[in-house]
Amino acid sequence: MGDAVPVRIVVADDQDLLRGSLRMLMDGDPGLTVVGEARTGREAVDLAARLQPDLVLMDVRMPEMDGLAATREICVATSHTRVVVLTMFDLDDYVYGALRAGASGFLLKNTAPEELLRAVHVVADGQALLAPEVTGRLIAHVVRERDAPAPAAWARTPLTPREREVVTLIARGLSNADIAERLTLSRATVKTYVSRLLTKLDARDRAQLVVFAYESGLVRASGARGDVLPG
Repeated sequence: MGDAVPVRIVVADDQDLLRGSLRMLMDGDPGLTVVGEARTGREAVDLAARLQPDLVLMDVRMPEMDGLAATREICVATSHTRVVVLTMFDLDDYVYGALRAGASGFLLKNTAPEELLRAVHVVADGQALLAPEVTGRLIAHVVRERDAPAPAAWARTPLTPREREVVTLIARGLSNADIAERLTLSRATVKTYVSRLLTKLDARDRAQLVVFAYESGLVRASGARGDVLPG
């Protein structure tokens, strides 16, 4: 790691034992450091505002304010702090709710320790990550059943044909390198398209581009997979 500054983390979970275990796991990685712990969603929001961490590990079911509401408040308040949602439940509503709230990652609590550490580094590096259990089928199902209104920027903003191609491939889990090869473009050009999409759609990261792709109907259940969404 050299002189690299460790990723600063807040752990939010109402179970003392699990919260302590997560702290030990994070602090055992030289590239990570836990700067605060929260027992409720409200505490998580307050700590995020005061400490400005790089990342919050967020439980879903907590007193005072649930993790999805806390995630939403944190993501509205800052573009710096990223959130990885942890839950024992792989239910559609939690997946969709977490992504719509602005989460950059979603993992189940039974994720292996090494995979959890990998996820934290992936998200802290500016990428997005969905657990393998979180598939396009789940997201597409929730979009159909909930009939939730799309965010205003997504509803109003027209995309060029090439931008539509790029966001569709992002939603299918392709990396910038894969997209460049598929569309016969340079990686730099693809990176420019991704940056433009993030700006035009007012999206925090690639995870929200995936939500847009499903909500807009650009991508449906077939041919999609849940996995790391690499940069």
